[in-house]
Formats: sequence, structure tokens, C-alpha cells
Amino acid sequence: MSSIRRYLHFVKPYRLQIIGTIIIGIIKFVIPLLIPILIKYVLDDIVGNQTLSADEKTSKLLMIMAIMMVIFVVARPPIEYYRQYYAQWVASKILYDIRDKLYTHIQKLSFKFYSNNKAGEVISRVINDVEQTKTFVITGLMNLWLDMATIAIAIILMMMMDVKLTLVSLVLFPFYAFSVKYFFGNLRGLTRKRSQALAEVQSFLHERVQGMSVIKSFAVEDYEQERFDKQNRNFLTKALDHTKWNAKAFSVVNTITDIAPLIVIGYSGYQVVQGNLSIGEMVAFIAYIDRLYNPLRRLVNSSTTLTQSIASMDRVFEFVDEKYDIDDSPDAVECKNVVGNVHFQNVYFRYNENEQDILKNINLLVTPGETIALVGMSGGGKSSLISLIPRFYDVTGGAIFLDGQDIRSLQVRSLRDKIGMVLQDSILFSDSVKENILLAKPGASDEEVIAAAKAANAHEFIMNLPEGYETKVGERGVKLSGGQKQRIAIARVFIKNPPILVMDEATSALDLESEALIQEAFEKLAKDRTTFIVAHRLSTITHADRIVLIENGEITEIGKHEELMKKQGNYYKLFQIQQLEH
Repeated sequence: MSSIRRYLHFVKPYRLQIIGTIIIGIIKFVIPLLIPILIKYVLDDIVGNQTLSADEKTSKLLMIMAIMMVIFVVARPPIEYYRQYYAQWVASKILYDIRDKLYTHIQKLSFKFYSNNKAGEVISRVINDVEQTKTFVITGLMNLWLDMATIAIAIILMMMMDVKLTLVSLVLFPFYAFSVKYFFGNLRGLTRKRSQALAEVQSFLHERVQGMSVIKSFAVEDYEQERFDKQNRNFLTKALDHTKWNAKAFSVVNTITDIAPLIVIGYSGYQVVQGNLSIGEMVAFIAYIDRLYNPLRRLVNSSTTLTQSIASMDRVFEFVDEKYDIDDSPDAVECKNVVGNVHFQNVYFRYNENEQDILKNINLLVTPGETIALVGMSGGGKSSLISLIPRFYDVTGGAIFLDGQDIRSLQVRSLRDKIGMVLQDSILFSDSVKENILLAKPGASDEEVIAAAKAANAHEFIMNLPEGYETKVGERGVKLSGGQKQRIAIARVFIKNPPILVMDEATSALDLESEALIQEAFEKLAKDRTTFIVAHRLSTITHADRIVLIENGEITEIGKHEELMKKQGNYYKLFQIQQLEH
């Protein structure tokens, strides 16, 4: 299905408003077509009428001008207002609907998509490309038809005056049509390349603005300037390619539209000399030529903007067509009444088909309320394993069961609703502390928010903030320390109160005081819940019911801390090394 046809699905709910806007627009464009008729009437029937006295001519002139003033001053302004208002209203509503759908789509896309695509490019599609499609609504669905209607009405009025002269006026139409088709047919591809280059510039900027502290700390401003120049120059090249072809199109098409009036002036002047045409008819005809070719020039401009709009449509629907790696099966059931029994059965996992397995033959049965610590060297597969529990990714072999049900048979959102996660890099939004906690349970009361913050050892520092719970934390929580962000993230889990808890390296980058406060909060949080802890510091997980050592994607040791220390295997060695380092 073409991009235009798909776009029309969003247009369909507003078709009556569009038709109404076009009708109002036709009235608006027809009114100026009265001017050439007025000129002909004034010249032939008033000024050139030898049978009328000066007073009679003056009287007729005042009367016709009074009528025209009423039409142009009283009737036309409200028509113009409503045409502009409804055109923009319809376009804005359609863009609202598209962005709404795209945001829903964004939230359904998997972690794999976001690991392979830049945030700036996604933002560019939703903001820039969608905005470009507005031209299709206003120009393609409204102004284009209005200009065509204006041309048709002008031709009819010209035919009523002189058929032969009208045909002379239209002699260059076939050349005009051919040139538009030839030049603007090639613009679509150039416009897509230009839009892609712009998206890459935006993506680069988005990443660098977020990482400006890194650029400054390494003093690599000059190097980054060179990299930006490269991206910016690529966009400049694509923009100039587009501009060059566009300029060729305008030079050819506008030459044709400029030659046509010259032909009409010459032919109509000849007809007046021969006595076959009145002066009034000649002047009216020349005025109509202007009314005829001005819409044609607008159609040329429309061709450019429509080409850009359709290229943006292509990019929008290319994004819409991104497949969901994680989606509900047709017979998926809601996840409810979770006890907390988690069973990994012969689990294999890889991020991409052409890569090696990250996890190999993982078998692990976790009983309700049990705390499992996953340990091992970086890159061993610990974080990959826990990311399979909420189906951020799906297993590539084997299965994971929750209370005896394959998690792929459960509705994804209902499954994730039963899992609370605290990650190493806790993402906070640039809202207030209260709103960030409420993210886990939007309808919670202020009392519940405060209780969750107290349980997470966060209430005291929150009350010391300038506006307490209403304090804005800045983008990604930049105004808070790492320990404060983690405690707000823990408060979110407390207010959610899920039966399964996942903590991924949640204390690895914190100072000892923050770690002690968070460790205390974790112990309260993990009570009577099935808990998975990924830990770098082994001293923080010695209390776990079982410790699982994962090496190169495989489970090599399982047991309590004391059992593994007695075994004196790789866990023992890791623990000893950390103790020596400490």
C-alpha cells in the first residue's frame, strides 16, 4: 500500500471538514475572478459607452463599485478567516492523531530496536517528518483542488468571452504538464536523502548534548567539532543536490508560465487592431491570464512541497512498519495471582541471529520468596538473563515458566506489571520527585508516596530538597546524586508492590553510606518476594538464599555463600580477590 493511501486513513475521519473547507475556499478564490469582468464592464459599458452622459457614467460606476466593495470588504474577510482556520484545524488534528499512534508504536518497540537505532532519528521521524506531512493536507488535499477549481472557472469565463483566444491561452499547457512530471518525479528520492541526512545531524546532536560532560572532561571539543562538521557537510551536500534539481525545475516551468501571457497579449492586440475584439475584452483576457497562471505557479510550488511531504510520509510509514520483536500472541492470557515460581528450562539466548549465544543451556528453578544472587565476571550473561524475565528480549531456545506458565503465553504488559526492577542506571524523568515515584502507580495517594519513600530511606533527603516532593529533578535526575536517584527508584518499586523483584548492579557505583541505606531498603523490599540480584560486590549478596555463578553464558556453580566458599571454586577465588582489593 502506498504512503499516500495509508496517510488517507488518518484523513478519513475529517473528510467532511475538508470538503467544507474546499467549498469555502472555492468561494474565496472565485471572488477575485470578478475583477476582469469588472474591468471589461467599466471599459466597454461605462467608459467606452458613447450613448451615456457623464453623470450617467458616474452613477453606474459608483453603483458597481459599491457592490464590489460590499463583496470584497464585507463578505470576503470572514470567508478568508474560516478557510484558513479550518484548513489549519484539520491539518493539526491529523498530525495529532499520527503522533499519538507513533508514540504508541514507540512504546511497543523492543529493546533490540533501541539498541540498534539512535534516539535522535526516532525523534526526527515523530517531529520533523510528521510536521512535513502537514503540507500534504493543506496543499495536496485543499489548495491543490482550489487552484484547479480556480483554473477551471477562469477557463469557463474566458470561453464565454472568446473561444479562440482561450485556446491560444492554453497552448503551452501540455509543455507545462510534461515539465512538472519530469522534474518533480525525481525530487522525491532527493528529498528522502535530504531528510535522512537531517535526521542524522539531529541524532548526532542529541547524543552529544546528552554527553557534553564527557566531551568537556576529555577536552575533545575540536575532535567533536570535526565529527559534527562531517555530519553537517553530508546534510549540506544532500540539501544542495535537492536545491539544484529544484532550481532547474522552477527555471523551466516558470519560463513556460511567463511565455504564455506574451502570446496572449500579442494575439489579442492583433484581434483588437483587426476590430474583432474590444479593448475591454482584451484587458479582461490579460487579467484572466494572470488569474490562470498564478494558480499554475502555485501548483509548481505545491509540487515541491508535496514531494517533500510524500518523502516524509515514506519515512514515517517506514518507521511504522518496524516489527515488534516482543508482542502478545493471539491467545495470550493476563498474568495474575502470581505466586513467584520461576523456572528457566534449557534457556539459550543471543541478541542477533548471526551472533553467538550469550546464554547456553540455563536451567534454574527458583521457588516463591527465594532470593537468588547472580554473580560472575562482566560480560558473562547475568544482565542478559534477568532481561528475559520481563521479556525485554525473548529466549532463542528453551523456555521460562512463571508459576508453570510459559511467559510467552502471558500478556506482556500484565507480566511486567508483576515485576519490579531497580537498575544500575536509574532513569528519572525531568518531573518532580513525586511524579517520578507515581510512575509505578499513577493513581496512588500522597500518603502512599510518602510511605514508599520512607521504606526506601528516601523521605529524609526529599524533605530537604527546595520544594520537597514537588522538586523538579532535571533531565535523567541530573540534580540528584546517584544514591538519591537509586532510592527514588526503590520507592517506585515499593509503591508498585510487585511479587517479583529484579535488581541489576543497583549499588555498584555508590558510596558506602548510600550503599548501606539502599541495602537496608533492599532487604525490606525483598522480604516475601521472589528476588533476583545481579551484583558486582559479592559482599553485598552473602545473605542470598542461593548464589548462581555465571561464566561465559553458563551456570558453573550454585549454592549458599558458605557452601561455595567451602567448595573453593571460582566463586571462592572471586570473593578472595575482592576481599584483598577491599
